[in-house]
Amino acid sequence: MAGKSKTRVVAKLSGAYNNAMREYYRNGANHRAGADVSFADIVQLFGFYSVRIGRWVTKAEQQRAANLFFDALCDLQHLLQVPGEVLSLRGTLALHYGIGGRPGASAHYQPAGRVLALAKNAGGGSLAHEWFHAFDHYVCSKMFADEPPAMRFASRHWLTSDALIEHPLNHCLALAFKRLFLSADGSQPGTFMRHCINYDKRLNTQYFAMPEEVSARCFEAILQRQSLKNHFLVAGTMQTDTAQAGLYPPIDLQNSVAECWFDYFNRLGKALNQ
Repeated sequence: MAGKSKTRVVAKLSGAYNNAMREYYRNGANHRAGADVSFADIVQLFGFYSVRIGRWVTKAEQQRAANLFFDALCDLQHLLQVPGEVLSLRGTLALHYGIGGRPGASAHYQPAGRVLALAKNAGGGSLAHEWFHAFDHYVCSKMFADEPPAMRFASRHWLTSDALIEHPLNHCLALAFKRLFLSADGSQPGTFMRHCINYDKRLNTQYFAMPEEVSARCFEAILQRQSLKNHFLVAGTMQTDTAQAGLYPPIDLQNSVAECWFDYFNRLGKALNQ
């Protein structure tokens, strides 16, 4: 038994090491010119209000993570065509790496404190999904005049609120949510939403049909289909069990929503760069 137990432990440690040291495919520009960067550089460039690194993250792992985050954030900035401050949500977002964590989750967003957290060994590929959660949370108070609850996401609040603040950017987001959640006439959940609702019912859970989760999955699926690839930023929207279960929007729906979201970020980027 002792020998078998030791074998299992060694295998587990080896697996964690391989995950931590895996290579993430990307085809974007060489933002760092081959040089290493630090998390301090990321804070300076994008304006995150805090970065925390787990105590079990080695110096080598921290350096590699800083390079991966830097490249992924630069790629995300290029995809959205926005200033760096948009990615930190004007300095209101913090990054955690290899700290805390939730059972079964390789990454998560904490509305309390506005923290985007990635696990050390399994968080790669989740950055775009979690960043959209952060954006969805941040923009809620900017979209609605009825003082949404502090933890509310705009995607969820849109379904119940008529207090949309009149602004072209807000109308872009509202149209995206309408296309993503509702039927063409707006009278009932759309086909994809009904699929997610029925999937949750079969599992006796409430997760895949949550508006904020549907939105984040749609966002990451749209990004992964772009010609610029970064598998630390986004991966897993095409071949995973989740994808095979049809829990990412079909391509025609992605394209319809992407039209709104890219219009939103294009307008935002131009306004902020004036």
